[in-house]
Amino acid sequence: EEKDCSMDQVLVIPVLIGISIVLITVLFLILKPGGSNGGRKQSKFPKTLQDPNVKYSLPLIEKEVRQNLNVYIGFLLTLHYISLSCHYVYLSAKVNGNLVIRAYTPVSSDEDKGYIDLVVKVYYKNTHPNYPDGGKMSQYLNDMKIGDTIDFRSPNGLLVYNGNGQFAIRPDKKSEPKVQKFRHVGMIAGGTGITPMLQLIKSITADHADNTKCSLIFANQVSHIYDEMFIKLINK
Repeated sequence: EEKDCSMDQVLVIPVLIGISIVLITVLFLILKPGGSNGGRKQSKFPKTLQDPNVKYSLPLIEKEVRQNLNVYIGFLLTLHYISLSCHYVYLSAKVNGNLVIRAYTPVSSDEDKGYIDLVVKVYYKNTHPNYPDGGKMSQYLNDMKIGDTIDFRSPNGLLVYNGNGQFAIRPDKKSEPKVQKFRHVGMIAGGTGITPMLQLIKSITADHADNTKCSLIFANQVSHIYDEMFIKLINK
């Protein structure tokens, strides 16, 4: 929904995140009139996930359980980088003989070379009467051992951050992107819906020439899970 103002416009973008439970994250972008200068420089590193029709098998190199429901995991990109720009990636695996595909938004950014990080909420079986099997992919990821591999597919999404307040936004996958420039990004996130927000904030704070302002309201049952990430961003 777009609201006209004399100086500013407010654009509301829903982001759906979740496995068994859909978490809605709403992104408020306050428009700065005029101009589309700038844009983030292209990395000289080769991209790992280039072809959207190809699955790339990546090994698990790090895993950390935070509380009882969240797992922090990292996958090796063999010194390549992954062009995220506020996108999500598809993970696929055979679980009990059936192909399971899920989308996750990494908490790492384009500035992170050689690895891709995810924070996954694990939905265990037999803990919710409506979902007796729990989250098939989240439990699979939770059971992975260091060195195990899983298939990734290249980043997808309808919103791309080009740097310096520039967003390329598509209403659907078949539409051409509309480029708009914003001076202030306001974010509201709940639970694992924080992951696309972290990706965007990291992208903005990594570029000292990017003066885009960020505001975030975040609610979670266990608040300190992401404290380390927030502290690093604040100290930049």
